[in-house]
Amino acid sequence: ALVRKEACADVARQIELGDSLKLGRSEMMSGGRRKQALLGDAMEAVIAAVYLDAGFDTARDMVLRLWGRRIVSVKEDARDAKTALQEWAQARAMPPPSYVELSREGPDHAPVFVIEVRLEDGQTAEAKAGSKRQAEQAAAKTLLSTVEKSKS
Repeated sequence: ALVRKEACADVARQIELGDSLKLGRSEMMSGGRRKQALLGDAMEAVIAAVYLDAGFDTARDMVLRLWGRRIVSVKEDARDAKTALQEWAQARAMPPPSYVELSREGPDHAPVFVIEVRLEDGQTAEAKAGSKRQAEQAAAKTLLSTVEKSKS
């Protein structure tokens, strides 16, 4: 939960790291300063640079400062929707959910994926997001919400 690309990109946005990135013209034109993958990679590079330049203690202090609230809530963030749905299925002697890419739209630099999650019992849910992982998480969250409501 703390080292996922999304978390690193969120921290990069928080400190406005995108404004400092040196990008090629085409990357700038395609919104590179806001791209999750670039921001996440840049944040990882900043951590590595601080570690190499100033040492472990300084890098640790920076991470603790920037990730502060995320560290406090890591237990609830660590159990993501895909994991929770898989645990729900396994507790009922079902195989793990399957994820199917229904479509991919948009240009290469800004794709939109539509993913469907399926349970063996026929229950499904769909979600759309800018990455497969995000769409899978969103679909799992939707289906988990449905199956948990039906048990109440």
